[in-house]
Amino acid sequence: MSATNSEDLPDGASWVRRHRELLEPALAAAALLAAWMLERSGAHPGFWGTLYAVSFAVAGYEALAEGTRAAMRLRLDVDFLMAVAAIGAAAIGEYAEGAMLLVLFSLGHGLEHYAMGQARKAIRALGRLTPTVAWVRRGGAFVEVPVASVTVGDVVRIRPSERVPMDGTVESGASSVDQSPITGESVPVEKGPGDDVFAGTLNGDGMLEVRVTRLAADSTVARMIRLVEEAQGQKSTTQRYAERFTRIYVPCVVAATILMWTVPPAFGWLTWADSFLRAMTLLVGASPCALAISTPAAVLAGVARAARAGILIKGGAHLESLGAIRAFAMDKTGTLTAGRPALRRVIAIDGTPEDRVLAVAASLEEHSTHPLAHAVLAAARSRGIAARPATDVQAIRGKGMSGTVDGIPARLGALRLFDGTDGAPEATDAARSAIAELEAEACTAMLVAHGGRFIGAVGLIDGPRPEARTAVAALHALGVRPLVMLTGDNERVARAVGDLVGVDEVRASLMPERKIEAVRELLSAHRSVAMVGDGVNDAPALAAATVGIAMGKSGTDVALEAADVALMSDDLMRLPMAVGISRAARAIVRQNVAISMGMVFVLIPLAVAGVVPVWLAVIMHEGSTVAVVLNSLRLLGYRAPAPGADLPGTARAPQAPPG
Repeated sequence: MSATNSEDLPDGASWVRRHRELLEPALAAAALLAAWMLERSGAHPGFWGTLYAVSFAVAGYEALAEGTRAAMRLRLDVDFLMAVAAIGAAAIGEYAEGAMLLVLFSLGHGLEHYAMGQARKAIRALGRLTPTVAWVRRGGAFVEVPVASVTVGDVVRIRPSERVPMDGTVESGASSVDQSPITGESVPVEKGPGDDVFAGTLNGDGMLEVRVTRLAADSTVARMIRLVEEAQGQKSTTQRYAERFTRIYVPCVVAATILMWTVPPAFGWLTWADSFLRAMTLLVGASPCALAISTPAAVLAGVARAARAGILIKGGAHLESLGAIRAFAMDKTGTLTAGRPALRRVIAIDGTPEDRVLAVAASLEEHSTHPLAHAVLAAARSRGIAARPATDVQAIRGKGMSGTVDGIPARLGALRLFDGTDGAPEATDAARSAIAELEAEACTAMLVAHGGRFIGAVGLIDGPRPEARTAVAALHALGVRPLVMLTGDNERVARAVGDLVGVDEVRASLMPERKIEAVRELLSAHRSVAMVGDGVNDAPALAAATVGIAMGKSGTDVALEAADVALMSDDLMRLPMAVGISRAARAIVRQNVAISMGMVFVLIPLAVAGVVPVWLAVIMHEGSTVAVVLNSLRLLGYRAPAPGADLPGTARAPQAPPG
């Protein structure tokens, strides 16, 4: 039945309207009970007849309306079957049987809608996390205004323990922010100037001033809700098969019912009344209500559970496909690695203190905007090393930096910078040895010279994410093999990272078109492949895979729009979580189909043999429908195994020293 779902009503709707789907069968049941008691007590037929009519009308008007509309479109559905069975029972004087059928059918659907509403609440609750007002800078003061009137570029103030009203970038202040409703991260994230914050997240004990980057309607949480609701409308392969089966099956049930009604009396096996009653029981027992809801209920609960964990699965088809994946292709930079260089190691030469090596390097890099310069400066700051005064600093294109530090000539750069020309010292054996040692560890290596002699070398690396090895081991434990790393980086660096994270295969020096070919080769070998990338450089490969999974830090536009699955945080442990949810959903769909069709196969022979009356057939039939929905809702409580628990090879990847 297509009763209005209480979850679709506005918050201000009356209590009666919000609980209508359960109140209607309750009222119909009360009228049925009163009518039955009056009939048994010998009361005037007008009294109990009126009450039976009330029960029929309240419990059956929607089934009759929907069934009539379906029949007019020449499409026979479950509502049509129930309406015909109830009318048939009344036609032969079995008013209590007909009313019981409609009451239980109505109650079953009411419970179904109520239970399904619990799954929707898991997503719609996100919308209620976002404040309706914000403190916005107007002139020299902050004033409270509705979020709908806040525009991009406005500055909003978030006080301690307040929720963030809009997506934006921190301009001033520092605090820890609980992002668990959006990204699924269990630990609050430290935020400072330049960091992004997202509507609906909870500020900690600091004050933040945030410049708005998205309107309220376009916030990450708003787009999450839209995408998940769209996903609920997309049908999986199993659901499409079930619908095609139902379109054939329902007319067959109608034909079998007609035969059950007409054939036995024609041969004198049953009276017309008994035959008709058995036909109505067959009609009820063979109706595929539970089958129709088997897949949608599991898909809805699975998509909702994944979204609560910061995983957007954009449709039942992708949820189902992900559970069948046996091979993964994964990008390196920005996926298995953090996507930004960090200091890996400092090698001192001739007994020079490491702090001095890093101080000279930082003094020159302070005048550069290169990503490697940021890594050197961040490392120096983390060790409490201040950059020294530097003058005459200039960049030597493709080689490094030169200048004067503490009044002494200094140089920093690749080995090719130190060739004995233009005032640069020629690399010594100790310097070449330091470079070779760092490059063997897949580092980008730079020599540091001060006063005409080499004092050391620094190695920088885009290292694996802290959770990368654990996530790879968790996927292996789920039977996902092979895990193949695809990268445009050189072979030596790719091999080093691959060994650290534990992937099964490394394919390096790949241009974007070669990544697509690699994915297609994996598809031909394994039939289904998931590709994990950043959603931008890897877009063609994401599209070529069976399931494309985007590492979209906190829901970037590309991650949300381009991939089949988007991880709202850059946490690779969301991958085994997603696979686990998908496999659990597939298992529950199979269980649901077994429950629904098992009940049908039990009821059909019992109905034909006259063993069960209509009212008992209805209880058993509607009980299977409710059981299917409740079984599906178990997905909302899905819990992934603790990271590293009982998983082989879950040692953390070696990490760079602090900084």
